[in-house]
Amino acid sequence: MLHLALAQLDIYLGEPAINLDTARTLVATAAARGANLIVLPELWSTGYDLGRAAALADVPGEGMYADLAALAREQGIAIIGSTLAHHPDRPTNHATCYDATGQLLASYDKIHLFGLMHEDAYLQAGTRQGLFDAPWGRSALAICYDLRFPELFRSYAVQGAAIIFVPAEWPTPRIEHWRTLVRARAIENQCFMVAVNRVGRDHTNQFGGHSLVVDPWGTVLVEGDDTAALLFAQLDLATVEEVRSQMTTLRDRRPDLY
Repeated sequence: MLHLALAQLDIYLGEPAINLDTARTLVATAAARGANLIVLPELWSTGYDLGRAAALADVPGEGMYADLAALAREQGIAIIGSTLAHHPDRPTNHATCYDATGQLLASYDKIHLFGLMHEDAYLQAGTRQGLFDAPWGRSALAICYDLRFPELFRSYAVQGAAIIFVPAEWPTPRIEHWRTLVRARAIENQCFMVAVNRVGRDHTNQFGGHSLVVDPWGTVLVEGDDTAALLFAQLDLATVEEVRSQMTTLRDRRPDLY
Protein backbone atom coordinates (compact mmCIF):
# COMPACT_ATOMS: atom_id res chain seq x y z
CA MET A 1 0.00 0.00 0.00
CA LEU A 2 1.39 3.39 -1.02
CA HIS A 3 0.51 6.26 1.32
CA LEU A 4 0.55 9.36 -0.82
CA ALA A 5 0.40 13.13 -0.20
CA LEU A 6 -0.45 15.77 -2.80
CA ALA A 7 0.90 19.27 -2.13
CA GLN A 8 -1.60 21.63 -3.77
CA LEU A 9 0.18 24.89 -3.08
CA ASP A 10 0.40 28.49 -4.21
CA ILE A 11 3.74 29.46 -5.73
CA TYR A 12 5.59 32.75 -5.27
CA LEU A 13 6.75 33.73 -8.73
CA GLY A 14 10.54 33.67 -9.03
CA GLU A 15 11.10 33.18 -5.28
CA PRO A 16 12.72 29.76 -4.80
CA ALA A 17 13.74 30.37 -1.17
CA ILE A 18 10.16 31.17 -0.13
CA ASN A 19 8.77 28.23 -2.06
CA LEU A 20 11.35 25.87 -0.58
CA ASP A 21 10.28 26.93 2.91
CA THR A 22 6.68 26.09 2.01
CA ALA A 23 7.77 22.73 0.62
CA ARG A 24 9.75 21.94 3.77
CA THR A 25 6.66 22.47 5.92
CA LEU A 26 4.42 20.36 3.67
CA VAL A 27 6.96 17.55 3.38
CA ALA A 28 7.44 17.42 7.15
CA THR A 29 3.67 17.36 7.70
CA ALA A 30 3.17 14.62 5.12
CA ALA A 31 5.93 12.50 6.66
CA ALA A 32 4.52 12.99 10.16
CA ARG A 33 1.14 11.77 8.91
CA GLY A 34 2.66 8.58 7.52
CA ALA A 35 2.98 9.35 3.81
CA ASN A 36 5.60 7.41 1.87
CA LEU A 37 5.62 9.89 -1.02
CA ILE A 38 4.69 13.53 -1.58
CA VAL A 39 4.09 15.08 -5.01
CA LEU A 40 4.68 18.80 -5.60
CA PRO A 41 3.31 20.79 -8.57
CA GLU A 42 5.06 21.77 -11.78
CA LEU A 43 7.82 24.38 -11.39
CA TRP A 44 6.99 24.50 -7.69
CA SER A 45 10.13 26.45 -6.78
CA THR A 46 9.75 29.34 -9.24
CA GLY A 47 6.45 29.22 -11.10
CA TYR A 48 6.36 30.36 -14.71
CA ASP A 49 9.00 33.08 -14.34
CA LEU A 50 10.33 32.02 -17.71
CA GLY A 51 11.92 35.35 -18.58
CA ARG A 52 14.43 34.56 -15.81
CA ALA A 53 14.49 30.81 -16.44
CA ALA A 54 18.20 30.68 -17.27
CA ALA A 55 19.10 32.54 -14.06
CA LEU A 56 16.73 30.47 -11.90
CA ALA A 57 17.68 27.07 -13.31
CA ASP A 58 19.89 24.75 -11.26
CA VAL A 59 22.30 22.11 -12.48
CA PRO A 60 20.70 18.70 -11.74
CA GLY A 61 22.19 17.37 -8.52
CA GLU A 62 23.06 20.86 -7.29
CA GLY A 63 21.17 23.82 -5.83
CA MET A 64 17.48 23.11 -5.42
CA TYR A 65 18.01 19.46 -6.40
CA ALA A 66 20.51 18.97 -3.58
CA ASP A 67 18.08 20.68 -1.19
CA LEU A 68 15.26 18.39 -2.30
CA ALA A 69 17.39 15.27 -1.92
CA ALA A 70 18.42 16.36 1.58
CA LEU A 71 14.80 17.06 2.50
CA ALA A 72 13.72 13.60 1.34
CA ARG A 73 16.52 12.03 3.38
CA GLU A 74 15.83 14.12 6.50
CA GLN A 75 12.11 13.34 6.50
CA GLY A 76 12.34 9.76 5.21
CA ILE A 77 9.85 10.35 2.40
CA ALA A 78 10.06 10.18 -1.40
CA ILE A 79 9.48 13.47 -3.26
CA ILE A 80 8.31 14.17 -6.83
CA GLY A 81 8.01 17.58 -8.50
CA SER A 82 9.37 19.66 -11.36
CA THR A 83 11.79 22.60 -11.37
CA LEU A 84 13.92 24.48 -13.89
CA ALA A 85 17.09 22.61 -14.84
CA HIS A 86 20.19 24.15 -16.37
CA HIS A 87 21.08 23.03 -19.88
CA PRO A 88 23.87 24.38 -22.14
CA ASP A 89 21.32 25.61 -24.69
CA ARG A 90 18.13 26.48 -22.81
CA PRO A 91 16.74 25.27 -19.47
CA THR A 92 14.34 22.35 -19.26
CA ASN A 93 11.19 21.79 -17.22
CA HIS A 94 12.69 18.94 -15.23
CA ALA A 95 10.76 16.50 -13.04
CA THR A 96 12.57 14.35 -10.49
CA CYS A 97 11.77 11.57 -8.06
CA TYR A 98 13.97 11.24 -4.98
CA ASP A 99 13.45 8.21 -2.76
CA ALA A 100 13.23 8.28 1.03
CA THR A 101 17.02 8.09 1.33
CA GLY A 102 17.57 11.08 -0.95
CA GLN A 103 18.71 9.01 -3.92
CA LEU A 104 17.55 10.05 -7.38
CA LEU A 105 15.19 7.40 -8.76
CA ALA A 106 14.10 9.14 -11.95
CA SER A 107 14.22 12.35 -13.94
CA TYR A 108 12.23 13.58 -16.92
CA ASP A 109 12.33 16.70 -19.09
CA LYS A 110 8.90 17.83 -20.31
CA ILE A 111 8.64 16.77 -23.95
CA HIS A 112 5.55 18.79 -24.97
CA LEU A 113 6.16 22.51 -24.44
CA PHE A 114 3.10 24.73 -24.02
CA GLY A 115 3.14 27.61 -26.48
CA LEU A 116 0.27 29.50 -24.84
CA MET A 117 2.51 30.05 -21.80
CA HIS A 118 5.63 30.59 -23.96
CA GLU A 119 7.52 27.53 -22.78
CA ASP A 120 8.74 26.95 -26.32
CA ALA A 121 10.35 30.41 -26.37
CA TYR A 122 12.39 29.91 -23.20
CA LEU A 123 12.80 26.17 -22.62
CA GLN A 124 14.19 23.15 -24.41
CA ALA A 125 11.97 20.10 -24.90
CA GLY A 126 12.93 16.74 -23.48
CA THR A 127 13.86 13.83 -25.71
CA ARG A 128 13.06 10.72 -23.65
CA GLN A 129 10.29 9.19 -21.59
CA GLY A 130 10.12 9.15 -17.80
CA LEU A 131 9.48 5.48 -17.02
CA PHE A 132 11.10 4.15 -13.83
CA ASP A 133 10.96 1.43 -11.21
CA ALA A 134 10.27 2.46 -7.62
CA PRO A 135 9.79 0.61 -4.33
CA TRP A 136 6.02 0.88 -4.80
CA GLY A 137 6.03 -0.37 -8.41
CA ARG A 138 6.70 0.63 -12.01
CA SER A 139 5.92 4.31 -12.45
CA ALA A 140 6.19 7.15 -14.94
CA LEU A 141 6.51 10.94 -15.01
CA ALA A 142 4.68 13.44 -17.19
CA ILE A 143 4.19 17.20 -16.80
CA CYS A 144 1.05 19.30 -17.29
CA TYR A 145 0.54 19.82 -21.08
CA ASP A 146 1.77 16.25 -21.67
CA LEU A 147 -1.68 15.22 -20.42
CA ARG A 148 -3.18 16.21 -23.79
CA PHE A 149 -1.06 13.62 -25.63
CA PRO A 150 -2.57 10.18 -24.95
CA GLU A 151 0.13 8.37 -26.91
CA LEU A 152 2.68 9.05 -24.17
CA PHE A 153 0.44 7.58 -21.48
CA ARG A 154 -0.45 4.54 -23.57
CA SER A 155 3.25 3.91 -24.14
CA TYR A 156 3.81 4.02 -20.39
CA ALA A 157 0.95 1.58 -19.76
CA VAL A 158 2.16 -0.88 -22.41
CA GLN A 159 5.56 -0.82 -20.70
CA GLY A 160 3.94 -1.76 -17.41
CA ALA A 161 3.52 1.54 -15.57
CA ALA A 162 1.06 1.17 -12.68
CA ILE A 163 1.19 4.82 -11.58
CA ILE A 164 1.72 7.96 -13.64
CA PHE A 165 2.59 11.18 -11.81
CA VAL A 166 1.66 14.53 -13.36
CA PRO A 167 2.85 17.75 -11.68
CA ALA A 168 1.07 20.71 -13.28
CA GLU A 169 0.27 24.41 -13.44
CA TRP A 170 -3.12 24.15 -15.17
CA PRO A 171 -5.08 27.42 -15.52
CA THR A 172 -8.58 27.81 -14.13
CA PRO A 173 -10.39 28.49 -17.45
CA ARG A 174 -9.55 24.96 -18.64
CA ILE A 175 -9.87 23.14 -15.32
CA GLU A 176 -12.65 20.88 -16.63
CA HIS A 177 -10.27 19.70 -19.35
CA TRP A 178 -7.81 18.82 -16.58
CA ARG A 179 -10.33 16.85 -14.55
CA THR A 180 -11.66 15.01 -17.61
CA LEU A 181 -8.26 14.17 -19.09
CA VAL A 182 -6.83 12.84 -15.82
CA ARG A 183 -9.77 10.46 -15.47
CA ALA A 184 -9.59 9.47 -19.15
CA ARG A 185 -5.87 8.64 -18.93
CA ALA A 186 -6.56 6.45 -15.87
CA ILE A 187 -9.47 4.60 -17.48
CA GLU A 188 -7.94 3.99 -20.90
CA ASN A 189 -4.58 2.87 -19.47
CA GLN A 190 -5.92 1.06 -16.39
CA CYS A 191 -3.45 2.73 -14.07
CA PHE A 192 -3.40 5.13 -11.16
CA MET A 193 -3.13 8.78 -12.13
CA VAL A 194 -1.66 11.13 -9.53
CA ALA A 195 -2.08 14.68 -10.82
CA VAL A 196 -1.03 17.66 -8.69
CA ASN A 197 -1.96 21.17 -9.79
CA ARG A 198 -1.05 24.48 -8.18
CA VAL A 199 -3.44 27.18 -6.95
CA GLY A 200 -3.17 30.98 -6.85
CA ARG A 201 -2.13 33.27 -9.66
CA ASP A 202 0.87 34.83 -11.34
CA HIS A 203 0.95 38.00 -13.46
CA THR A 204 -1.22 36.55 -16.22
CA ASN A 205 -2.88 33.33 -15.07
CA GLN A 206 -5.18 32.00 -12.37
CA PHE A 207 -4.52 28.34 -11.53
CA GLY A 208 -7.31 25.94 -10.73
CA GLY A 209 -6.06 23.34 -8.27
CA HIS A 210 -8.33 20.28 -8.28
CA SER A 211 -5.39 17.97 -7.73
CA LEU A 212 -6.66 14.43 -7.86
CA VAL A 213 -5.87 10.75 -7.61
CA VAL A 214 -7.82 8.43 -9.91
CA ASP A 215 -7.73 4.63 -9.73
CA PRO A 216 -7.62 2.23 -12.72
CA TRP A 217 -11.45 2.02 -12.81
CA GLY A 218 -11.68 5.80 -13.13
CA THR A 219 -12.83 6.32 -9.54
CA VAL A 220 -11.63 9.57 -7.99
CA LEU A 221 -9.99 8.68 -4.66
CA VAL A 222 -9.32 12.27 -3.59
CA GLU A 223 -9.73 15.69 -5.19
CA GLY A 224 -8.94 19.18 -3.98
CA ASP A 225 -10.75 22.43 -4.71
CA ASP A 226 -9.11 25.70 -5.79
CA THR A 227 -7.46 26.50 -2.46
CA ALA A 228 -4.12 25.42 -1.00
CA ALA A 229 -4.30 22.01 0.66
CA LEU A 230 -2.33 18.91 1.56
CA LEU A 231 -4.33 15.94 0.29
CA PHE A 232 -3.84 12.26 1.14
CA ALA A 233 -4.67 8.96 -0.54
CA GLN A 234 -3.81 5.29 -0.20
CA LEU A 235 -3.06 3.28 -3.33
CA ASP A 236 -3.33 -0.50 -3.51
CA LEU A 237 -1.14 -1.37 -6.48
CA ALA A 238 -2.71 -4.83 -6.75
CA THR A 239 -5.76 -3.05 -8.19
CA VAL A 240 -3.88 -2.42 -11.44
CA GLU A 241 -3.40 -6.08 -12.29
CA GLU A 242 -6.93 -6.90 -11.16
CA VAL A 243 -8.42 -4.36 -13.53
CA ARG A 244 -6.14 -5.27 -16.43
CA SER A 245 -6.98 -8.97 -16.06
CA GLN A 246 -10.74 -8.32 -15.97
CA MET A 247 -10.95 -5.68 -18.72
CA THR A 248 -8.33 -6.75 -21.24
CA THR A 249 -8.16 -3.61 -23.36
CA LEU A 250 -4.37 -3.40 -23.33
CA ARG A 251 -4.11 -6.97 -24.55
CA ASP A 252 -6.88 -6.45 -27.14
CA ARG A 253 -5.29 -3.47 -28.88
CA ARG A 254 -4.73 -3.66 -32.64
CA PRO A 255 -1.64 -1.48 -33.13
CA ASP A 256 -1.09 -3.13 -36.52
CA LEU A 257 -4.19 -1.24 -37.71
CA TYR A 258 -3.57 2.17 -36.16
